[in-house]
Amino acid sequence: MTPGKELLFCALGGSGEIGMNVNLYGCDGKWLMVDLGMTFSGNEYPGVDLVFADLEFIERERENLIGIVLTHAHEDHIGAVPYFAEELGVPLYATPFTARLVRAKLEEAGNADRVELNVIDHLDRFALGPFGVRYVPLAHSIAEGNALLIDTPYGSIFHTGDWKLDDEPRIGQPATSAELTAIGDEGVLALVCDSTNVFNPEPSGSEGEVYRGLLAEVAKHRGKRVLVTTFASNVARLKTLAEVAETTGRQLCVAGRSLDRIITAAQSSGYLKDFPATIDPEAAMNLPRGEVLIVATGGQGEPRAALARITEGHHDIELERGDVVLFSSRQIPGNEIPIGKIQNKLAGDGITIITDRQSPIHVSGHPGRPELLALYGWIRPQILVPVHGEMRHMSEQARLGKQAGIPAQVVQKNGDLVRLAPGKAGKFGEVRAGRLILDGDIIAPADGLGIVMRRRLAFNGVVIVAIDHKGHCEVAGMGLPLEEDYEAFCEEAAADVKAAMAKLKGHARKDREAVIEAARLAARRAATRWSGKKPQVQVMLLQG
Repeated sequence: MTPGKELLFCALGGSGEIGMNVNLYGCDGKWLMVDLGMTFSGNEYPGVDLVFADLEFIERERENLIGIVLTHAHEDHIGAVPYFAEELGVPLYATPFTARLVRAKLEEAGNADRVELNVIDHLDRFALGPFGVRYVPLAHSIAEGNALLIDTPYGSIFHTGDWKLDDEPRIGQPATSAELTAIGDEGVLALVCDSTNVFNPEPSGSEGEVYRGLLAEVAKHRGKRVLVTTFASNVARLKTLAEVAETTGRQLCVAGRSLDRIITAAQSSGYLKDFPATIDPEAAMNLPRGEVLIVATGGQGEPRAALARITEGHHDIELERGDVVLFSSRQIPGNEIPIGKIQNKLAGDGITIITDRQSPIHVSGHPGRPELLALYGWIRPQILVPVHGEMRHMSEQARLGKQAGIPAQVVQKNGDLVRLAPGKAGKFGEVRAGRLILDGDIIAPADGLGIVMRRRLAFNGVVIVAIDHKGHCEVAGMGLPLEEDYEAFCEEAAADVKAAMAKLKGHARKDREAVIEAARLAARRAATRWSGKKPQVQVMLLQG
């Protein structure tokens, strides 16, 4: 669908879920994309790491897409760029720190020379077709978090991206309340707003508070080796940890390639100018225990991250009884099991675990209710469009906005077409908004046969039946709960298959499909009888 003389909004990802943010604005025949993110796979997609929004709709409208503006460098906002930007064939726009990380991703993918990446190193308005775009810096848990002020012939949109309020941000200079009020004074048609922490009745907190909390916590553990795990992208937290190490007389060791990448990008962008020289793991292990502070990735339980490898004894860094691990990060919903596994292993090894529930060593990068209400008062939009949240988060933010006096609220989900102007704002149609997965080296539909079959195999196992041209049959099973009974099962299943084929009459005895189906059903019945499972059955007819 090509937008007419109107202003449209459509999320292809990030509405009804947290992550995978892809937002579209349509105006006077053109589309503008804001962010191109991904999410990480859980148990829903066995064998899959990355999940993307299905871009079929905007791919069909590719000739009318004029650019992709990136708000900040978190993976759920830029992670799909190396996989889709070249195909979409439009310029990217980002501030310097974000652009450096995006450039590195494109270079790793081998298509950096085929994707136009424009670095916006100022806060001046730039034009993209009927859209005028200006970055508005807001605090977040990464350097250069930005909102977008998007001007159109039908009114302005304030697209928050991910944000919070922070009186002590430690990195960057967020827009002040006076500057945000001035934007509201100019008139804002729609506020498209982060919903993640809408149920939090308190403000999210300041990075300055975290600095004081981490300093106090590390200082408590004199003579002990201390490891802090945090999000690699939180440049302010890295600055804090460097200062904590210096103040407490410890040398800094950084473990995790993503930390190295973020530090390099930050320093190239003018941040972390006083970041100390770090020591390698071998040097860290040779220091007295109270003279090192280790920063490691893996606070979300990622199996290949540094903390998991340290915990399992597969890393040059070793933790021993009496050491301390500080989790300076929040537990992302869905990661409870892998995080718990690591924490249980640490506790079993006699290592002290401290989280933000015990000590003020972390704050969220998303706004609580007081911050949302403050922004409403400054921006004073006519329409509130909650995004970046599950349906419960977005519905709650709509209720909060209504209570605060915002005239109209639109609760939408991925794929809903929303008309913001002219006329009354609301949904008027729907487009495809599915999911794609990166399965090995192939991007495939998330609901494809491969994943469906993989789930079935994971739950029920598989039985292989091989039949040669003389009618001899062999059966093998994998993933069935059979130990000592396995050989007996295979023999009985093979006998059942032969009996089933013997019952075939006339033309069916030579009908390949009839033979396969008879063998499949017989083997499956045997498996169910022996194990209670209903496995997938693969029948192979071997030619003589």
